Amino acid sequence: DMRGPRFQPLTLWVPIAAATVASLLFAMLLAWYFSRPIRALRQAFDAAAGGDLAPRFGAGGKGKRNSELNDLGRDFDRMTARLRSLIDGQTRLLHDVSHELRSPLARLQAAIGLAHQQPEKLAASLERIERESVRMDKLVGELLTLARLEAGAIKASEEEISMAELLEQITDDANYEASSQQRSVVQEGEADVMVAGQADLLGRAIENVVRNAIKHSPEGGVVQLQTSILPDARQLCIRVLDRGPGVAAADLATIFQPFFRSSSASAEGHGLGLAIAQHVIEAHGGSIKASNREDGGLCVEMMLPVKG
Repeated sequence: DMRGPRFQPLTLWVPIAAATVASLLFAMLLAWYFSRPIRALRQAFDAAAGGDLAPRFGAGGKGKRNSELNDLGRDFDRMTARLRSLIDGQTRLLHDVSHELRSPLARLQAAIGLAHQQPEKLAASLERIERESVRMDKLVGELLTLARLEAGAIKASEEEISMAELLEQITDDANYEASSQQRSVVQEGEADVMVAGQADLLGRAIENVVRNAIKHSPEGGVVQLQTSILPDARQLCIRVLDRGPGVAAADLATIFQPFFRSSSASAEGHGLGLAIAQHVIEAHGGSIKASNREDGGLCVEMMLPVKG
Protein backbone atom coordinates (compact mmCIF):
# COMPACT_ATOMS: atom_id res chain seq x y z
CA ASP A 1 0.00 0.00 0.00
CA MET A 2 2.88 2.44 0.69
CA ARG A 3 4.41 1.92 -2.76
CA GLY A 4 1.76 3.98 -4.63
CA PRO A 5 2.06 7.31 -2.75
CA ARG A 6 5.81 6.88 -2.55
CA PHE A 7 6.31 6.91 -6.38
CA GLN A 8 3.48 9.31 -7.28
CA PRO A 9 5.54 12.55 -6.80
CA LEU A 10 8.28 11.12 -9.00
CA THR A 11 5.84 10.47 -11.84
CA LEU A 12 4.61 14.09 -11.58
CA TRP A 13 8.14 15.52 -11.90
CA VAL A 14 9.00 13.53 -15.02
CA PRO A 15 6.83 15.61 -17.45
CA ILE A 16 7.92 18.85 -15.72
CA ALA A 17 11.59 17.94 -16.15
CA ALA A 18 10.99 16.89 -19.75
CA ALA A 19 9.20 20.17 -20.50
CA THR A 20 12.03 22.14 -18.87
CA VAL A 21 14.69 20.32 -20.92
CA ALA A 22 12.65 20.83 -24.11
CA SER A 23 12.24 24.54 -23.32
CA LEU A 24 15.98 24.92 -22.74
CA LEU A 25 16.75 23.14 -26.00
CA PHE A 26 14.24 25.31 -27.86
CA ALA A 27 15.70 28.47 -26.29
CA MET A 28 19.21 27.40 -27.29
CA LEU A 29 18.07 26.70 -30.84
CA LEU A 30 16.24 30.04 -30.96
CA ALA A 31 19.31 31.90 -29.63
CA TRP A 32 21.53 30.17 -32.21
CA TYR A 33 18.94 30.87 -34.93
CA PHE A 34 19.02 34.63 -34.24
CA SER A 35 22.66 34.98 -33.20
CA ARG A 36 24.01 33.87 -36.60
CA PRO A 37 22.65 36.83 -38.62
CA ILE A 38 23.41 39.20 -35.73
CA ARG A 39 27.03 37.98 -35.70
CA ALA A 40 27.14 38.44 -39.48
CA LEU A 41 25.87 42.01 -39.05
CA ARG A 42 28.49 42.72 -36.37
CA GLN A 43 31.22 41.40 -38.65
CA ALA A 44 29.88 43.54 -41.50
CA PHE A 45 29.90 46.68 -39.32
CA ASP A 46 33.45 45.88 -38.15
CA ALA A 47 34.55 45.45 -41.77
CA ALA A 48 32.84 48.73 -42.76
CA ALA A 49 34.59 50.52 -39.90
CA GLY A 50 37.87 49.22 -41.36
CA GLY A 51 37.04 50.58 -44.82
CA ASP A 52 35.66 47.43 -46.46
CA LEU A 53 32.32 48.52 -47.99
CA ALA A 54 31.68 45.44 -50.14
CA PRO A 55 28.07 44.15 -50.19
CA ARG A 56 27.58 41.19 -47.83
CA PHE A 57 23.90 40.30 -47.71
CA GLY A 58 22.89 40.26 -51.37
CA ALA A 59 22.39 36.48 -51.47
CA GLY A 60 21.33 36.10 -47.83
CA GLY A 61 17.79 37.43 -48.16
CA LYS A 62 16.16 34.35 -49.73
CA GLY A 63 13.06 32.90 -48.09
CA LYS A 64 10.84 34.32 -45.39
CA ARG A 65 12.88 33.29 -42.36
CA ASN A 66 14.43 36.09 -40.33
CA SER A 67 12.65 38.57 -42.61
CA GLU A 68 13.39 41.54 -40.31
CA LEU A 69 17.07 40.63 -40.04
CA ASN A 70 17.28 40.01 -43.79
CA ASP A 71 15.72 43.43 -44.36
CA LEU A 72 18.33 44.91 -42.02
CA GLY A 73 21.09 43.20 -44.01
CA ARG A 74 19.73 44.57 -47.28
CA ASP A 75 19.50 48.04 -45.70
CA PHE A 76 23.13 47.68 -44.66
CA ASP A 77 24.10 46.81 -48.26
CA ARG A 78 22.20 49.83 -49.57
CA MET A 79 23.95 52.05 -47.02
CA THR A 80 27.42 50.77 -47.97
CA ALA A 81 26.59 51.10 -51.67
CA ARG A 82 25.62 54.74 -51.10
CA LEU A 83 28.83 55.32 -49.10
CA ARG A 84 30.90 53.74 -51.89
CA SER A 85 29.20 55.97 -54.42
CA LEU A 86 29.89 59.10 -52.32
CA ILE A 87 33.53 58.16 -51.74
CA ASP A 88 34.05 57.36 -55.43
CA GLY A 89 32.42 60.67 -56.33
CA GLN A 90 34.66 62.60 -53.95
CA THR A 91 37.76 60.80 -55.26
CA ARG A 92 36.74 61.57 -58.83
CA LEU A 93 36.02 65.20 -57.92
CA LEU A 94 39.43 65.55 -56.26
CA HIS A 95 41.11 64.12 -59.36
CA ASP A 96 39.14 66.45 -61.64
CA VAL A 97 39.90 69.50 -59.48
CA SER A 98 43.62 68.66 -59.55
CA HIS A 99 43.46 68.29 -63.33
CA GLU A 100 41.53 71.57 -63.74
CA LEU A 101 43.98 73.53 -61.59
CA ARG A 102 47.05 72.08 -63.28
CA SER A 103 46.43 73.77 -66.65
CA PRO A 104 46.06 77.39 -65.42
CA LEU A 105 48.97 76.87 -62.99
CA ALA A 106 51.16 75.66 -65.86
CA ARG A 107 50.20 78.74 -67.90
CA LEU A 108 50.90 81.00 -64.90
CA GLN A 109 54.36 79.50 -64.49
CA ALA A 110 55.02 79.88 -68.22
CA ALA A 111 53.95 83.55 -68.12
CA ILE A 112 56.16 84.23 -65.08
CA GLY A 113 59.10 82.51 -66.80
CA LEU A 114 58.51 84.56 -69.96
CA ALA A 115 58.41 87.78 -67.90
CA HIS A 116 61.81 86.91 -66.39
CA GLN A 117 63.40 85.93 -69.70
CA GLN A 118 61.91 88.68 -71.86
CA PRO A 119 61.21 91.81 -69.79
CA GLU A 120 60.04 93.63 -72.93
CA LYS A 121 57.00 91.30 -72.98
CA LEU A 122 56.09 92.05 -69.36
CA ALA A 123 52.73 93.62 -70.24
CA ALA A 124 51.59 90.56 -72.21
CA SER A 125 52.81 88.27 -69.43
CA LEU A 126 50.92 90.26 -66.77
CA GLU A 127 47.77 90.11 -68.89
CA ARG A 128 48.07 86.33 -69.14
CA ILE A 129 48.74 86.05 -65.37
CA GLU A 130 45.66 88.16 -64.62
CA ARG A 131 43.48 86.08 -66.96
CA GLU A 132 44.58 82.78 -65.41
CA SER A 133 44.12 84.17 -61.88
CA VAL A 134 40.54 85.16 -62.72
CA ARG A 135 39.89 81.67 -64.12
CA MET A 136 41.26 80.01 -60.99
CA ASP A 137 39.30 82.36 -58.73
CA LYS A 138 36.10 81.53 -60.61
CA LEU A 139 36.83 77.81 -60.40
CA VAL A 140 37.45 77.93 -56.64
CA GLY A 141 34.28 80.00 -56.13
CA GLU A 142 32.19 77.48 -58.06
CA LEU A 143 33.75 74.59 -56.17
CA LEU A 144 32.95 76.21 -52.82
CA THR A 145 29.35 76.78 -53.91
CA LEU A 146 29.07 73.18 -55.09
CA ALA A 147 30.59 71.86 -51.84
CA ARG A 148 28.12 73.89 -49.74
CA LEU A 149 25.19 72.68 -51.83
CA GLU A 150 26.28 69.03 -51.61
CA ALA A 151 26.74 69.35 -47.84
CA GLY A 152 23.27 70.88 -47.53
CA ALA A 153 24.69 74.01 -45.91
CA ILE A 154 22.68 76.27 -48.24
CA LYS A 155 19.00 75.61 -47.60
CA ALA A 156 16.18 77.11 -49.59
CA SER A 157 14.58 79.79 -47.43
CA GLU A 158 10.88 80.63 -47.46
CA GLU A 159 11.33 83.90 -49.33
CA GLU A 160 8.66 84.38 -52.00
CA ILE A 161 10.17 84.79 -55.45
CA SER A 162 8.29 86.42 -58.31
CA MET A 163 9.32 84.17 -61.18
CA ALA A 164 8.11 86.61 -63.85
CA GLU A 165 10.48 89.31 -62.52
CA LEU A 166 13.35 86.88 -61.97
CA LEU A 167 13.11 85.39 -65.48
CA GLU A 168 12.78 88.82 -67.09
CA GLN A 169 15.98 89.95 -65.35
CA ILE A 170 17.79 86.73 -66.36
CA THR A 171 16.69 87.19 -69.99
CA ASP A 172 17.82 90.83 -70.07
CA ASP A 173 21.24 90.03 -68.59
CA ALA A 174 21.72 86.96 -70.80
CA ASN A 175 20.69 88.88 -73.91
CA TYR A 176 23.19 91.62 -73.16
CA GLU A 177 25.93 89.00 -72.74
CA ALA A 178 24.83 87.00 -75.81
CA SER A 179 24.71 90.05 -78.10
CA SER A 180 28.49 90.44 -77.81
CA GLN A 181 28.78 86.88 -79.14
CA GLN A 182 26.34 87.43 -82.03
CA ARG A 183 23.63 85.40 -80.31
CA SER A 184 20.29 86.27 -78.70
CA VAL A 185 17.93 85.06 -75.98
CA VAL A 186 14.14 85.25 -76.24
CA GLN A 187 11.59 84.57 -73.51
CA GLU A 188 8.29 82.90 -74.41
CA GLY A 189 5.22 82.01 -72.31
CA GLU A 190 3.93 83.14 -68.94
CA ALA A 191 5.47 82.77 -65.50
CA ASP A 192 3.21 84.87 -63.24
CA VAL A 193 3.68 82.63 -60.20
CA MET A 194 5.50 82.71 -56.87
CA VAL A 195 8.09 80.14 -55.83
CA ALA A 196 9.41 79.66 -52.28
CA GLY A 197 13.17 79.72 -52.11
CA GLN A 198 16.32 81.77 -52.35
CA ALA A 199 16.16 84.25 -55.24
CA ASP A 200 19.89 84.74 -55.80
CA LEU A 201 20.60 80.98 -55.84
CA LEU A 202 17.63 80.11 -58.04
CA GLY A 203 18.48 82.94 -60.42
CA ARG A 204 22.06 81.74 -60.64
CA ALA A 205 20.92 78.17 -61.38
CA ILE A 206 18.64 79.20 -64.27
CA GLU A 207 21.27 81.65 -65.51
CA ASN A 208 23.85 78.83 -65.58
CA VAL A 209 21.57 76.80 -67.85
CA VAL A 210 20.95 79.79 -70.15
CA ARG A 211 24.66 80.64 -70.30
CA ASN A 212 25.46 77.04 -71.15
CA ALA A 213 22.98 77.22 -74.05
CA ILE A 214 24.53 80.50 -75.27
CA LYS A 215 28.04 78.99 -75.20
CA HIS A 216 27.00 76.03 -77.33
CA SER A 217 24.81 77.94 -79.78
CA PRO A 218 26.12 78.63 -83.28
CA GLU A 219 26.85 82.21 -84.33
CA GLY A 220 23.58 84.03 -84.94
CA GLY A 221 21.71 81.38 -82.92
CA VAL A 222 18.68 82.07 -80.75
CA VAL A 223 18.30 80.60 -77.25
CA GLN A 224 14.67 80.16 -76.23
CA LEU A 225 13.59 80.48 -72.60
CA GLN A 226 10.10 78.95 -72.59
CA THR A 227 7.86 78.96 -69.52
CA SER A 228 4.49 77.37 -68.83
CA ILE A 229 2.35 76.89 -65.72
CA LEU A 230 0.98 73.44 -64.97
CA PRO A 231 -2.04 74.17 -62.71
CA ASP A 232 -2.90 70.51 -62.07
CA ALA A 233 0.59 69.72 -60.80
CA ARG A 234 1.04 73.25 -59.35
CA GLN A 235 4.40 73.50 -61.06
CA LEU A 236 6.26 75.95 -63.27
CA CYS A 237 7.99 74.41 -66.27
CA ILE A 238 11.06 76.28 -67.56
CA ARG A 239 12.63 75.02 -70.78
CA VAL A 240 15.90 76.33 -72.22
CA LEU A 241 16.40 75.38 -75.86
CA ASP A 242 19.39 75.88 -78.16
CA ARG A 243 20.52 74.79 -81.62
CA GLY A 244 23.98 73.65 -80.56
CA PRO A 245 25.57 70.25 -81.22
CA GLY A 246 23.46 68.56 -78.53
CA VAL A 247 24.76 65.74 -76.32
CA ALA A 248 25.29 62.04 -76.95
CA ALA A 249 22.28 60.06 -75.67
CA ALA A 250 24.49 58.17 -73.20
CA ASP A 251 25.69 61.47 -71.71
CA LEU A 252 22.29 63.11 -71.13
CA ALA A 253 22.23 62.19 -67.42
CA THR A 254 25.97 62.77 -67.02
CA ILE A 255 25.98 66.44 -68.05
CA PHE A 256 24.88 67.40 -64.52
CA GLN A 257 28.00 65.85 -62.99
CA PRO A 258 30.89 68.17 -62.04
CA PHE A 259 33.54 68.72 -64.76
CA PHE A 260 31.53 66.97 -67.44
CA ARG A 261 32.57 67.85 -70.99
CA SER A 262 30.96 66.35 -74.05
CA SER A 263 33.19 65.23 -76.89
CA SER A 264 31.66 67.87 -79.17
CA ALA A 265 32.07 70.75 -76.69
CA SER A 266 34.74 73.27 -77.48
CA ALA A 267 33.47 76.13 -75.31
CA GLU A 268 35.40 77.34 -72.30
CA GLY A 269 34.25 76.44 -68.80
CA HIS A 270 34.82 74.08 -65.92
CA GLY A 271 31.67 71.97 -66.28
CA LEU A 272 30.33 73.07 -62.89
CA GLY A 273 27.43 75.29 -63.99
CA LEU A 274 24.92 72.51 -64.63
CA ALA A 275 26.01 70.61 -61.51
CA ILE A 276 25.29 73.72 -59.41
CA ALA A 277 21.98 74.21 -61.24
CA GLN A 278 20.88 70.66 -60.43
CA HIS A 279 21.67 71.01 -56.72
CA VAL A 280 19.87 74.36 -56.47
CA ILE A 281 16.76 73.22 -58.38
CA GLU A 282 16.49 70.06 -56.27
CA ALA A 283 17.01 72.08 -53.07
CA HIS A 284 13.94 74.09 -54.12
CA GLY A 285 11.88 70.89 -54.46
CA GLY A 286 12.16 70.76 -58.25
CA SER A 287 13.77 68.60 -60.91
CA ILE A 288 15.95 69.13 -63.98
CA LYS A 289 16.59 66.95 -67.03
CA ALA A 290 18.08 67.27 -70.49
CA SER A 291 17.02 65.88 -73.86
CA ASN A 292 18.13 66.29 -77.46
CA ARG A 293 15.82 68.19 -79.83
CA GLU A 294 14.59 66.49 -82.99
CA ASP A 295 16.05 69.11 -85.34
CA GLY A 296 19.31 69.42 -83.42
CA GLY A 297 20.25 71.16 -80.22
CA LEU A 298 19.58 70.60 -76.54
CA CYS A 299 16.55 71.15 -74.31
CA VAL A 300 17.04 71.52 -70.56
CA GLU A 301 13.75 71.32 -68.66
CA MET A 302 13.36 72.55 -65.06
CA MET A 303 10.24 71.94 -62.95
CA LEU A 304 9.61 74.05 -59.84
CA PRO A 305 6.73 73.79 -57.35
CA VAL A 306 4.71 77.04 -57.11
CA LYS A 307 2.98 78.61 -54.12
CA GLY A 308 -0.77 79.09 -53.89
